[in-house]
Amino acid sequence: MDEKTISSENFRSKVVTQGVQRSPNRAMLRAVGFQDEDFNKAIVGVANAYSTITPCNMGINQLALIAEAGIKLAGAMPQMFGTITISDGISMGTEGMKYSLVSREVIADSIETACNGQSMDGVIAIGGCDKNMPGAMIAMARMNIPAIFVYGGTIKPGHYQGSDLTVVSSFEAVGEYSAGKIDDTELMEVERRACPGAGSCGGMFTANTMSSAFEAMGMSLPYSSTMAAEDEEKADSTEKSAKVLVEAIRNQLLPHHIITRKSIENAISVIMAVGGSTNAVLHFLAIARAAGVELNLDDFETIRGRVPVLCDLKPSGRYVATDLHQAGGIPQVMKMLLIHGLLYGDCITITGKTIAEILADVPNEPPTNQDVIRPWNNPMYPQGHLAILKGNLATEGAVAKITGVKNPSITGTARVFDSEEECLDAILAGKIKAGDVIIVRYEGPKGGPGMREMLAPTSALIGAGLGDAVGLITDGRFSGGTYGMVVGHVAPEAAVGGAIALVEEGDSITIDANSRLLQINISDAELASRRAKWQPRLPRYTKGILAKYAKLVSSSSVGAVTDLGLFNE
Repeated sequence: MDEKTISSENFRSKVVTQGVQRSPNRAMLRAVGFQDEDFNKAIVGVANAYSTITPCNMGINQLALIAEAGIKLAGAMPQMFGTITISDGISMGTEGMKYSLVSREVIADSIETACNGQSMDGVIAIGGCDKNMPGAMIAMARMNIPAIFVYGGTIKPGHYQGSDLTVVSSFEAVGEYSAGKIDDTELMEVERRACPGAGSCGGMFTANTMSSAFEAMGMSLPYSSTMAAEDEEKADSTEKSAKVLVEAIRNQLLPHHIITRKSIENAISVIMAVGGSTNAVLHFLAIARAAGVELNLDDFETIRGRVPVLCDLKPSGRYVATDLHQAGGIPQVMKMLLIHGLLYGDCITITGKTIAEILADVPNEPPTNQDVIRPWNNPMYPQGHLAILKGNLATEGAVAKITGVKNPSITGTARVFDSEEECLDAILAGKIKAGDVIIVRYEGPKGGPGMREMLAPTSALIGAGLGDAVGLITDGRFSGGTYGMVVGHVAPEAAVGGAIALVEEGDSITIDANSRLLQINISDAELASRRAKWQPRLPRYTKGILAKYAKLVSSSSVGAVTDLGLFNE
């Protein structure tokens, strides 16, 4: 693409730069670097999620500067602004984790506010940690101005005693230590080596799941979702992304042209094929709503039934995202799905090319000298791993991740906890036994509030060797690093009187992923009697953002969005 100035009658920024009352507006823009010739150019936002709060985002500022330079070279004018990040890995298991899902809405609102407030003509969002991605995509779908997402990149694996480490290794080591399987020295060695540098958590956890899904949906460049944060190709891809975005502004290629029912199904198919995070269900329900696309929980189950798990990736598998990248990345997975009729090849991407055109030169089968991506006739699992369960314990639905589980069915004795902390204390104290089904409630979107992730309890179970022998059910969420016999997103949640609030210690509970069933084994009459006695709890927070969130947030079954029903839709 040549480095020519672009102009268009469609530019929203013209109302600022060329309006009748333009002098005050232009004077402000001159102060930030605009010259006379720049007022005919598109104004492009650079949503910069840089922070040193987390290794996921600490390399992003350099990428933002590269994007800024690339936008100028392509003939447009960048305006950089910041947005926030909450590190899930650092806040995990604390009160701070309640702010994680809330930050998705803050990120979306901040990008929308900056871009619309300044009449920007397009936006490039650069993010790393989990909520950067859905937050940015929700904003892009709402605004419907040309947009592209740049992933800050994945972390390289740590190494210890011949094994690759991720942040989850550290959580599981705590469980192993509590179970007497490792000593202080080994625990500290894992901690020291698990996160060796910049980049988002290295397995197919939530960050890499969402970056992969955005590439599949066409809102990020091919191969960009599995690049390492510290590798030069990440910088090169960022510069190219900036130029592609300016071309999209020239052609008025909008998010609503790209984020369609078909492209979202493509994204979900890739999530299933790579063994991605349960959080993707929650986030894509929200993204679809922002884009005006009909999507519900049952659609995930439909896609699960037809898409195999092709990749052997952590948390339940052996490899990390950088290994997937070397094996051919997301384009290789997409090509396999495409030739077997499980991907819509006619979907347009931010590049202006269709999925089929982008994948034209990708081999039909993965390289034979690797086993990260399995051949089509030898998948990890014949069907997807994210199962939607329903029953009298979750009439609206719940999400189970069933990879790495020997038998995805258990009927056991309820062990009931009203917070994550109570549950973790019991596990670490050895009070949970094989055959138990743990209930962690009042951790949902409203009840938490904020729907905390349960990585600490689930990792403690894995570390103690109970991953296949104990079930865990919650109205909260799970980290993308979680695996085992776990069911989250139970809806309705306890805080609004869902059946999970009615479970009593010692009840018989059934999790059956094969039959997609989540059930408390008591009579309808007994359940009704308990419901009649149930009383809602007082709000845990009465001011500030958590109070506002609890007041506005919807059920997890529709994405835990905060704008549902504001006008009695």
